[in-house]
Amino acid sequence: MSAVSNDSRKRSKKRYAGGHHNKRWKGSRELEIGMQGILITCNMNERKCTAEAFNLLNEYADTLYGPEKLQDNNGSTSEEEEADEEDVDVALKNEVAQLKASGNKQERRFQALDSGANNVIFIKTKNLESDKLVHHILSDLHTTKKKKSRVILRMLPVTGTCKAFQDDMVKYLTTFLEPWFKTPNCGTYQIAFKARNSSHNKRDEIIKAIAGLVGKLNPKNKVDLTNPELTIIVEVIKAVCCISVVKDYTLYRKYNVQEVMKEDTPKPDVTTAKTDMNTAEKKEKHDAEETNKEEKKGDDNIVAQDNKEADKEEVDGE
Repeated sequence: MSAVSNDSRKRSKKRYAGGHHNKRWKGSRELEIGMQGILITCNMNERKCTAEAFNLLNEYADTLYGPEKLQDNNGSTSEEEEADEEDVDVALKNEVAQLKASGNKQERRFQALDSGANNVIFIKTKNLESDKLVHHILSDLHTTKKKKSRVILRMLPVTGTCKAFQDDMVKYLTTFLEPWFKTPNCGTYQIAFKARNSSHNKRDEIIKAIAGLVGKLNPKNKVDLTNPELTIIVEVIKAVCCISVVKDYTLYRKYNVQEVMKEDTPKPDVTTAKTDMNTAEKKEKHDAEETNKEEKKGDDNIVAQDNKEADKEEVDGE
């Protein structure tokens, strides 16, 4: 009896310990305070999202900043890497191999880290401005409508991070927001706040505190929820607050890659509408003129009849 009990306990321990092997991104670093990069959201498929993110970011980063210069210690050629880009597993294995080969002394331009939330990955950036890079990507996709991603949803730059407590956030933002909102700088703005795996921050209180801070920096700063010049993005994940200030947030569909790549809904033809309006106005004017003519003709007939009767009365009187 005791042997059976011991076996069941062993199985239970194995079953409990086995849960650790399923942990996402085992062995990888996590998003921490002081980092800069890009938050990328997806729908379930984080591995494919990571591979797509590396391909997309490297493509546009090469255009803006030139190719990344690294020592190739694994003997692979650029042709082999391009051939493997379509294979998600191969792309991720190559990324891991390059990181190991480069060692701790050489850090990659883009590095995938555990964000601390499901369906969200964090790409740590080095030696580049993530807000300008993301804006450049969205601008090109918005113009060309070329589909370059299947699983990436939103790309949100992170140009500052701090502790995810209201006092720490306000203290950090006091200095962080100065380049955009401190006198003599000013503009219309909105605040986009979202919290994941964090329950100690209340959305309304955070937004109110940030809005009060922006007002103190320059009273000319005005809230515009329709089409603001700037958007203050505040993304809280566990104990880390990720912050950035971006342009064209409304134009680029809240920085949603899939929405930006969609064809714009055709607007009504103003010329046709104007022509139809002019035609209707001309018809209405023509009908009014015809009515006036008929009324005038009727008045003329009445006058002629009255004159005829008056002449007859004069003849009878003579």
